Amino acid sequence: MIKRVPKVTFKTRVRNEALGGSNPFEWKDLTTDEIFANKNVIVFSLPGAFTPTCSTSHLPRYEELYEEFTKLGVDKIVCISVNDAFVMYQWGKSQNAQNVFLLPDGNGEFTRKMGMLVDKSNLGFGMRSWRYSMYVEDGEVKQAFLEEGFEDNCPTDPFDSSDADTMLAYLKNK
Repeated sequence: MIKRVPKVTFKTRVRNEALGGSNPFEWKDLTTDEIFANKNVIVFSLPGAFTPTCSTSHLPRYEELYEEFTKLGVDKIVCISVNDAFVMYQWGKSQNAQNVFLLPDGNGEFTRKMGMLVDKSNLGFGMRSWRYSMYVEDGEVKQAFLEEGFEDNCPTDPFDSSDADTMLAYLKNK
């Protein structure tokens, strides 16, 4: 894995009440500098919104431990998935995500530049992110936890080391 997060511009949607109507959202570009500069950030990346492990374990536990992470100096927790902004928004709503920022990597550019893009065509997903987490200080990757078995069309979906509890233990002992 790389030592610094790559320079990428994410295509996001943000609420703008001035637009009115039932869909008051507009496109907003968000750069990695805006996300990571002068901040301590936990990032976890997963294969897809609405998928079983991502929805029942990965995201909920980071949500649950948010207060503990902030007490350890974490400024932001970001969940990245190779999904578009609309999917990530609806997933966040369905998960009642309040603390974790769901960041769409719709084109997979960030994931590809991280070296974490894998083919999941065996599941009908196409190109997606391998499951991992990392702790980033001011854009520098200080620690990364990659799931074992990184490969295209992996027949399993390992979830042993990118979880919130592993990250919490690392931060408590760093």
